[in-house]
Amino acid sequence: MTYTAPLADIRFTLREIAGQAAVAGLPGYENATEDMIDAVLEEAGKLSGNALAPLNRIGDQKGVKLENGVVRTPEGFAGVYQQFIDGGWNSLPFDPEYGGQGMPWLLATAVQEMWQSANMGFGLVLLLNQGAIDAIHHHGSAEQKATYLPKMVSGAWTGTMNLTEPQAGSDLAQLRSRAIPQGDHYLVSGQKIFITYGEHDMAENIVHLVLARTPDAPPGVRGISLFIVPKFLPNADGTPGKRNDVRCVSVEHKLGIHASPTCVMSFGDDGGAIGYRIGEEGRGLSYMFTMMNNARLAVGVQGLAIAERAYQQAVAYAKTRVQSKDDTRPDPKPVAIVRHADIRRMLMTMRSQIEAMRGLGYYTAAGIDCALKHADDATRRQAQDRVDLLIPIVKAWFTDLGNEIASLGVQVHGGMGFIEETGAAQHLRDARILPIYEGTNGIQARDLVGRKVAKDGGEAMRGLTAEMRGLATELSTVTGDDMAVLADAVGTAADALDEATAWVAETGKADLGAALAGSVPFLRLAGTALGGWLLAKGALVAHRHLAGRAGDPAFNEAKIVTARFYAEVILPPALAQLGPLKSAGRTVFALAEEQF
Repeated sequence: MTYTAPLADIRFTLREIAGQAAVAGLPGYENATEDMIDAVLEEAGKLSGNALAPLNRIGDQKGVKLENGVVRTPEGFAGVYQQFIDGGWNSLPFDPEYGGQGMPWLLATAVQEMWQSANMGFGLVLLLNQGAIDAIHHHGSAEQKATYLPKMVSGAWTGTMNLTEPQAGSDLAQLRSRAIPQGDHYLVSGQKIFITYGEHDMAENIVHLVLARTPDAPPGVRGISLFIVPKFLPNADGTPGKRNDVRCVSVEHKLGIHASPTCVMSFGDDGGAIGYRIGEEGRGLSYMFTMMNNARLAVGVQGLAIAERAYQQAVAYAKTRVQSKDDTRPDPKPVAIVRHADIRRMLMTMRSQIEAMRGLGYYTAAGIDCALKHADDATRRQAQDRVDLLIPIVKAWFTDLGNEIASLGVQVHGGMGFIEETGAAQHLRDARILPIYEGTNGIQARDLVGRKVAKDGGEAMRGLTAEMRGLATELSTVTGDDMAVLADAVGTAADALDEATAWVAETGKADLGAALAGSVPFLRLAGTALGGWLLAKGALVAHRHLAGRAGDPAFNEAKIVTARFYAEVILPPALAQLGPLKSAGRTVFALAEEQF
């Protein structure tokens, strides 16, 4: 089963939901014309469908191999990576000063969705490099930027994120890696685990961003600094020079994403890997969060992407698999299973949630552009506050749904979905890592409740619910049953999210444990409610297009039907999370540890 980029829905979401025109009007984005954006999307769609998607199954079957310290990627991967470099794809959203094209993150996010749908195992190298570039660009010295960014922006060199250690897991306060000062550099030693593309054969150099402690650093996270540790030390002319003291000692054997090398990296086995500190001592974790926030949005988009791939395959199978009669007709002749009610229910569940995710993901990316580029300081700060609030929702809600939708994809296939040859199982296996990495989804829920809502008492969330109510009012003025249903659903969702936010903000002050016990239901409620709001916004646009005879009528009709299905079938169970949200704290800690 191949992949076809859903360009019609991507374009609609960019223009009508995320506000493509407003983003293109920001200072510095003058080249992001509608024609340019359309051309980029068209070419990205071709590359993803024609070059990346055919390698997806090969990568899953062949995996990677570690040979004499070198990781060999599956056949075809190095060649297609060179296509990316030659086509300038890696440079899309980055600073022109370092060879970037200066395009909006909104466009880059849409393109990233295509890469990840077509081949997530390959797409991970792009994701990690993107985050490493962002971290160096924000926090590196002028010399570090000049040395590393042009090569990383072009894709000639790739980047990694080295946080986790065997004893630390997600608790980075437990890190033991050391960095000893020596002249203009440091000697870094220690072991890092779960390092995505920590070693591979597709690029001429790999730039590791490594968290480590300096000799006099205090314990805990305040003692952590961030270092650039390249695989090959750059020569004066920018070419890779002497091999650094860093090696991949093993690759993990994983449930999915077999084409992506997940490496155990050893630094300093022969005296110390040469590293260069980024910024101030002790601020490494805050600098790394620049990369992690970038990665969390991208991982959320991976959840959307794998869901889209699973949906496309499920639809294709449902249209061709003939089995059983149509229950609504007397004819006993077997029909394609797409005619059966439960298959339709599953496909509509997949479709509606994918479109809700796409809306919220692109909306968040547009917020990043506003926070970076808007001319007004207050508007930039407000946009950043909203992005900060949305990032944990996008990461966790999208990746949970990625798993659920990939599982539905298997279910649509029936027994054939459990057979590897159909490919449906690969999507489910690949999706399973997404709620775990870049901070487990429980950590995202904890961040949402314990930091983001607590920071302003829920003010940023109330700003969103106010906009939801504004749309509900607008919908209520439009004639038609569909718009009335959506108006009621959006208003009800805003009320539920407001109530949940107020409860979390107040309870968090008095009993943080109780608030955290309900944090996952809160995040689920927030994501589902916000997704429904943006689907309804799109449905209103589609309604007006139909009234004005603009655009494809079949596409616009589908937008309205999909939004109504979501409002009537997906939203109500999610809004019922108010009960578990408020009640979980009473029993989550009720059993003694020995009772488990």
